Amino acid sequence: MVFTETIALNTKGLCDMINITGQVAAIVTQSLITNGLVNVFCPGSTGSITTIEYESGALQDLKKALERIAPADIPYQHDERWGDGNGFSHVRAALMKPSLSVPVVSGRLTLGTWQQIVLIDFDNRARHRELVVLVTGEQ
Repeated sequence: MVFTETIALNTKGLCDMINITGQVAAIVTQSLITNGLVNVFCPGSTGSITTIEYESGALQDLKKALERIAPADIPYQHDERWGDGNGFSHVRAALMKPSLSVPVVSGRLTLGTWQQIVLIDFDNRARHRELVVLVTGEQ
């Protein structure tokens, strides 16, 4: 069986991190799938889905690490071509990836104790995001 739903969010951009674990868990429950896989996908080239301990220190550490890896204040070829100043956001999103898959066992997400599913919006402006949540498996 396959069940698809969306999660609509408005983000602030600039590494905005939003915990979507509850919404994804609710969709898994709604799907009635007991064993399978849930995939969360962020369309667009400046957003990412990942897992992290959704705690202010861990979130700040990730933001700082991404700034060291793909700084916002250096020249990017993307910016020269399009003039939109968000070349860094495309690089960060490519490194972090646009989707995440989590096993569903006995109708529940199999996340670690402190693990949360998080949308990160790397763009340099606010965005409206429509995440696609696809649950596959057996009832």
